[in-house]
Amino acid sequence: MKENTKTVNVKEIRKKILSMILPITIENILQMTAGFVSMAMIGRIDAIAIGALGISQRITQIIWALFKGVTTGASVFVAQAYGANNIKKLKSVVQQTLLSTVILVLIFQQIVFWNATTLLKIFNPTPELMSNATAFLRIVSWGLPFMAISLVVTGVLQGMGNAKVPMKIAFIMNLLNIIFGFLLIFGNFGFPALGLRGAAIATAIAQTISALIGLYVLFNKNGVLGTMNNRSFFELDFKEIFSVYKIGMPSAFESIFWQISAIILTKIILTFGETALAAYQLGLQAESISFTPAAGFGIAATAFIGQAIGSRSKELGKIYLRELIIGTLLITIFCASILVFLPGGVMRLLTDDYEVIKLGSIYLVIMGLVQIPQNISGVLNGALRGAGFTRVPMIVAGAGIWGIRIPFALILTYYFKLDIRAIWIVMGIDLVFRFFLSLIIYKTKDIYEQELLIETSNA
Repeated sequence: MKENTKTVNVKEIRKKILSMILPITIENILQMTAGFVSMAMIGRIDAIAIGALGISQRITQIIWALFKGVTTGASVFVAQAYGANNIKKLKSVVQQTLLSTVILVLIFQQIVFWNATTLLKIFNPTPELMSNATAFLRIVSWGLPFMAISLVVTGVLQGMGNAKVPMKIAFIMNLLNIIFGFLLIFGNFGFPALGLRGAAIATAIAQTISALIGLYVLFNKNGVLGTMNNRSFFELDFKEIFSVYKIGMPSAFESIFWQISAIILTKIILTFGETALAAYQLGLQAESISFTPAAGFGIAATAFIGQAIGSRSKELGKIYLRELIIGTLLITIFCASILVFLPGGVMRLLTDDYEVIKLGSIYLVIMGLVQIPQNISGVLNGALRGAGFTRVPMIVAGAGIWGIRIPFALILTYYFKLDIRAIWIVMGIDLVFRFFLSLIIYKTKDIYEQELLIETSNA
């Protein structure tokens, strides 16, 4: 009889995981598809346009990383409050995270808009590349506030186990991005042919509309903030904000580490020429075939482990993690096989340039071989975040990036004068190293016996 109860529980857990993973995976696939289509359209312009997009995104992605980290902190609090049925705490976290995010992102938007050229100088681009990248960066900066709002909405809803609404919002955003990109990049149906500028405008429009939909979800009568009066919403609670940011900032720094390393790697890759940069940029986009579907398991790990700890159920947390790792393995094996065995076909979807396809295919094979450790590491880090150990993934990322990726890339390029393939091999070694480090740390932590964050922040 005891065995049957356990079996039923596992089936229920799998059903619950599936109900969250499917929408997140669909959402990620939508974003990946939109990115593929947008990149394919830009890839038809020229290598300069691809490079301009790449170095501009290195700047905007740092801001994305910051607010993604903040919303990760909010998501951990929301998951634990939701698991403990503490609705008052849940509402407070959402309100203060959204309000503080809007204030901060508006400041960053103005900095990027007025200092676009100065920020891009770190890449030492050619005059033509600088001109294109500056125009693109200034336009997309207007979408940054809406991007940050969307991150908050997604993080809050996923922390509550609701992945369907973020999926629907992502579908609308990505569809609009593709439609407006098609109209404005090439000038179809009477619209002006704006090229790279058209892609930037399309991105900003899509982000704006998705953020407005997200705000409606939070503030409608059935939403998390639907019962708050207008005046109380604008009251800052710095203690609450500090609690959320204290948990979220390590995740932000983890992502920022990657973004800074990407800036350094981009600068190194530019020494090999703009074809090499285009191959790297398109390779990153193509790599999302494997990484994007599996990323949902890491998000689910944060939500479900947080909820399990909030409900004081150690066994439930362990079953969740086991099932999430099994699911990650299955989907990664399938998706990584595409990168390893069909790299040329994937690259040809993004560009017609033979040299870019040839070089990008090498990148895809190398990255395909390390997808399993990379994605399993994502689940382990997600579980650690859900338990409140947000510093651990940051430390792991810092060790891999600054201990292996960057120093060895610099040494192999500037001292040993090896070609770009050496950099990509180093990136693969870094990901394997991070997997083993995450696994060792997870084994040494009893994440299921932690004090609730929602209790310590109220102390």
